[in-house]
Amino acid sequence: MARIFLETPRLILRDWQPGDHEPYVVMNADPEVMEFFPSTMTREQTMAQISRITGFIAGNGYGFFAVERKDNRQFIGFTGLSYVTFKSDFTPCTEIGWRLSKTNWGQGFATEAAEASLRYGFGHLGLKEIFSFTSVHNQRSENVMKKIGMQKMGTFEHPLVSDGSFVKEHVLYKIARDEKLL
Repeated sequence: MARIFLETPRLILRDWQPGDHEPYVVMNADPEVMEFFPSTMTREQTMAQISRITGFIAGNGYGFFAVERKDNRQFIGFTGLSYVTFKSDFTPCTEIGWRLSKTNWGQGFATEAAEASLRYGFGHLGLKEIFSFTSVHNQRSENVMKKIGMQKMGTFEHPLVSDGSFVKEHVLYKIARDEKLL
């Protein structure tokens, strides 16, 4: 039985289960879902990512949780918090992130799950600030950042993205605990 970390009116944020793997492999191979990442991911890359995510959750008590819809019990992606250590002037830091299957876009699920993740980060984990970033071209994710009350800090060249890549330049957002009502 998976541990449930967070619930919202329409979603459950929980441990990853074996039944989540195949839908996530399909998501990461979808060019539309991965449009603002350097490339799509192979099955092997996705399985390795799931292993890293679940290992992080096991070791830290938080991470990118699997997101399940309450109405149909369908796995739709992930949302949660992670610790970022790549070299930049704002790292190390805690990041909020999400990735949902395209059939679940435009329904407010990312915003709903992100709000719950912020409350968890500030309330349960006692974090003082949380960051988020995405390609400057990813307007959908940037809109979620704005909806959850994050403030734009500027842009940066992502050090893990190849020079010359369409997605090298990222927007950076931040929210502090005292800016968010728990």
